[in-house]
Amino acid sequence: MAVKKMDHVGVMVNDLNASLLFYQKVVGMELKDQFTIANGTINLAFLGFNGSDETELELVYGGNPDLPTEGKVNHIAFLVDNIEEEFNRLKGVNVVFISDEIVTLPNGYRNFFVQGPDGEKVEFFQR
Repeated sequence: MAVKKMDHVGVMVNDLNASLLFYQKVVGMELKDQFTIANGTINLAFLGFNGSDETELELVYGGNPDLPTEGKVNHIAFLVDNIEEEFNRLKGVNVVFISDEIVTLPNGYRNFFVQGPDGEKVEFFQR
């Protein structure tokens, strides 16, 4: 099979600056590239971690304003080293929590969810 890995996930956003601020300041991602396409009607911003070419987040601003608020993607997950530290850190930031507490899954993994600027579910996850 020719597929090697997942390259990026695209998320439609209503306010590119608010989403950039969230994913940079709250999640800790860095802006890798930003440009416009479709005769300047769509703005794209690509974020990642530590200059890595691993999976990126693509923020998409513009295009069809009539898209439904909830699409087929359920959430975006970010792997963390220490779930308790991340939960406590985000408690001190202006973030809307979806989870009241850290949940331990049947396989022993642990997670919690917050809400992104456009209502997207953002999971913090520890294996």
